[in-house]
Amino acid sequence: MRNFLLLTFALTFGLIVTGQQKLSIEDAVLQQYGTLYPDRVNALQWMEGVDKYSFVEDNTLMIGDVKGKSASAMTLDQLKELSGLDLSRFPSVNWIDKNTFYFQSGNSFYTAALKGRGVSKSLELAEGAANVDYLRSANRAAYTIDNNVWVNINNTAVQITDNVEGVVSGQAIARYEFGISTGTFWSPDGNYLAFYEKDERGVSDYPMVDYSTMPASLMPIKYPMAGQQGELAAVGVFNTTTNTTVYLNLNRGVRDDSFYATNVGWNPSGKSLYVAVVNRDQNHMWLQEFDAETGNMIQTLFEEENEKYVEPEHAPQFVPSHDDQFIWISERDGYDNIYLYSADGTLIGHTDFQFPVTAVLGFDTKGTTLFVEATGADAVDNHIFKIDLKSMTSQRLTRVAGVHSGKLSSSGTYLIDTWSNLETPRVTEILLENGKIARKIKVSENPMTNYSYGTTEIFTQPAQDGTPLWCRMIKPSNFDASKKYPVIVYVYGGPHAQMVSNSWNGGAPLWMHSIAEEGFIIFTIDSRGSANRGRDFEQAIHRNLGTIELEDQEFVTNWLKSQPYTDENRFGVHGWSYGGFMTTSLMLKKPGLFEVGVAGGPVIDWNLYEIMYTERYMDTPQQNPEGFENADLTRHVKNLKGELLLIHGNIDDVVVLQHNMKFQRQCVKDDVQVDFAIYPSHPHNVRGADRVHLIKKIFRYFVEYL
Repeated sequence: MRNFLLLTFALTFGLIVTGQQKLSIEDAVLQQYGTLYPDRVNALQWMEGVDKYSFVEDNTLMIGDVKGKSASAMTLDQLKELSGLDLSRFPSVNWIDKNTFYFQSGNSFYTAALKGRGVSKSLELAEGAANVDYLRSANRAAYTIDNNVWVNINNTAVQITDNVEGVVSGQAIARYEFGISTGTFWSPDGNYLAFYEKDERGVSDYPMVDYSTMPASLMPIKYPMAGQQGELAAVGVFNTTTNTTVYLNLNRGVRDDSFYATNVGWNPSGKSLYVAVVNRDQNHMWLQEFDAETGNMIQTLFEEENEKYVEPEHAPQFVPSHDDQFIWISERDGYDNIYLYSADGTLIGHTDFQFPVTAVLGFDTKGTTLFVEATGADAVDNHIFKIDLKSMTSQRLTRVAGVHSGKLSSSGTYLIDTWSNLETPRVTEILLENGKIARKIKVSENPMTNYSYGTTEIFTQPAQDGTPLWCRMIKPSNFDASKKYPVIVYVYGGPHAQMVSNSWNGGAPLWMHSIAEEGFIIFTIDSRGSANRGRDFEQAIHRNLGTIELEDQEFVTNWLKSQPYTDENRFGVHGWSYGGFMTTSLMLKKPGLFEVGVAGGPVIDWNLYEIMYTERYMDTPQQNPEGFENADLTRHVKNLKGELLLIHGNIDDVVVLQHNMKFQRQCVKDDVQVDFAIYPSHPHNVRGADRVHLIKKIFRYFVEYL
């Protein structure tokens, strides 16, 4: 592992040169993904059935090949003329074959041919259709209107659910936990549609208030808090031939809140489907196969158990040309690895990575090789690997350290690799299946050349027990090691997030660089509990959120305070969501470590957070009263030493405003002064133009008190 990596992204020999401008907060926020973002190849993707790729340039669909040639395939004006549509830009295309693509405009799908120059409408959906799931091969779509599922088959619409109030079909369930992001699942042949259904009638209504109306109006949501009644999950299967629906016999047919239905996937035959059933304690998972016709369970393929929690996030994925084999991703042995199974649940083999697989890119056409992304030895990197499915051995294909993202051609012969690291804004190139570079498509220039811009360093520092923790330090461009600087520690520290990466800017948003240029050092630590370090690293916080990760933050912060270039009396801390919980915890449980804290959207009491996330990491309040009591930050208000600003969006449906209301009430009771800001009409984060106001508020608070 690299113990220290220091790279600067200023391309000039001296940062303070004539013509360089100051990076304002407005530019940093509003142009983060605009003019200050490294140039990218727009809409870059492989075509179907041929080793060519397409992209959009100047509203023209372009086609390139691996030899470096590219040519115009269709202009926006040509597409508008052929389709009769008033398009403002070239739409996102989906390739059917090398000559044909389809696209969506409004509620309609269109098919376009390059040869013959024809465009035809394929399917038109009803007004108000949402959550659209289009299966082009069968020309049918599933969608929702309100809380019901509809299907459109060859332009004939059928409503397949008729729910009472409080029952929702066809949308993601479990509040998007377990990797769930959609609510409908077509069988490969399109003969069946599986869909999620949740009965929320037993879940408490939570009042959201819309202050933009006169008078203000209620917008209630369903919000299941830890230890309370949860939604009742079901999976329905609609038969498009008979127009009938059956429900899978999950949990022995008992609909209650004692289980979660996750990771829905289809057998290639289209006759059966798979569901990972997880108990509410989230320490036991059963992968089960169900008959699509009857809904009856066929078999339990295998089970996974862990004394803390299991967390399946990927459906079974069958191997091309091997319909009797599928892959499964699990961290049962410590890291997310690839497990190859036969269709009856017999384990054939598995990889033995000592780091997590982060994405599956696809297979070659013969189904003998699998391509994946994984971090590699350094958790701050992300690389592309190929796996021989016979031997389950692997080879790393990307050679340069950094964060790589791959796209596999339909033949499995080539990869588009887009990557960056601290000194490289963005490179897009084509790799052969052995990892050799076939050609570079684009090398992006540094968009910050005209700005005074500091340095970013990433390195490891040990925790108190010696565990290496990745850190990121941003220094101003005029940094002088003989001076002492105030420090702002930006913190998250919780599951499913990694703040430090070997990517452009080190994974930091540009507003951090803007503030650093005002004479601050901005510092971040990926403490235990954070992502991409394996099961044990994340599970270290189980049942005791706000303990071990707090110790890690404190230990490394004290190291930073001992450095000659930091002012130990001017340290601040800021974070959002879990980072808001960490910020508030550090100010209250480690009084004096920081002089100033700014906590955005903070969890204050885990009793008030939703079931699926909280009970995975904390168990229920009934099972773990001591852990919940210790993590309730209202119990520590009297410890506050320093200045604390808390911020919340008034319609936050993730960390509800009640957290901050409870905290403010306790501050009044304990006669402790804190500052509090509400952002009207914003949910869990403040985005858009209002984010400029937010970052200025945070900056002013640190300037005033540091």
